Order: sequence, then structure tokens, then C-alpha cells
Amino acid sequence: MCKHVLNAQVSIRSPCCKKWFDCADCHADQEPNHELLKSLEMVFACKKCKKCFRKDAREFEEADEYCPHCDNHFVLEALIPKPALTVEAEDARVDSRMLRDDRVDPGTNGRKSGRPTVFDPDFEADKLG
Repeated sequence: MCKHVLNAQVSIRSPCCKKWFDCADCHADQEPNHELLKSLEMVFACKKCKKCFRKDAREFEEADEYCPHCDNHFVLEALIPKPALTVEAEDARVDSRMLRDDRVDPGTNGRKSGRPTVFDPDFEADKLG
């Protein structure tokens, strides 16, 4: 699984080390001692039908953007992961157990909790001394 391109449809066989990679960045991460050798003939393995095929980069046409075995369109706009901060929880509309209202004490059936507030009358406030 490629962490650089999220929608990789084929694996590419590296001509230098004869190993399969999803993208050139994956080759650079896993093989730091040598660079990717560039060639005009590329060997692909379709991830949908798991069959291999060759393509010549000099004669690459629009029809060559599809797997010859299953017609899977493998030349797509690359989806690159974007950093984001999210809360990993279920939908609050379905399961609201994670949400809590601090203003309401669950033991008092919706009334305010037994804690004193500024607005509570103090019965001993009018006594002197």
C-alpha cells in the first residue's frame, strides 16, 4: 500500500533492482542506496486483476491508460494525503454518548446540580454578626 499516492491502480517494476513499487517515492524510501533507473519500457502489475503487462513510453496513447486485461483505468490524477486534525469518533447524531452537557447534572433530571451558584439565595445573608 502506497503512502504517497492513495489511489495507485498499478505497481511498477523497477528496472534497476527488479522489485515492485507503487510509486517512485516508495522506491526511494525502500532502496536508499541507489536511484531509480529510468527506462522507456515499463512493466506494470494491475492491482485489480493482478496481471502484468508492458508499455512502451515512446508510443503511449490514450488507449494505453487502461489495463489490457480488465480495462481498469490506471492513469488517474494522484490523490496525495493531506494532513488534517480530526476527531476519531462515531457520528454524534447516531451515538451521543461521547457528548456531555456540563450545565446539567444527570442525577437531577435536568435541574441544576446541587452546587451553589451566585444566583442562589443565601438564607443567612440578612443576619448581622
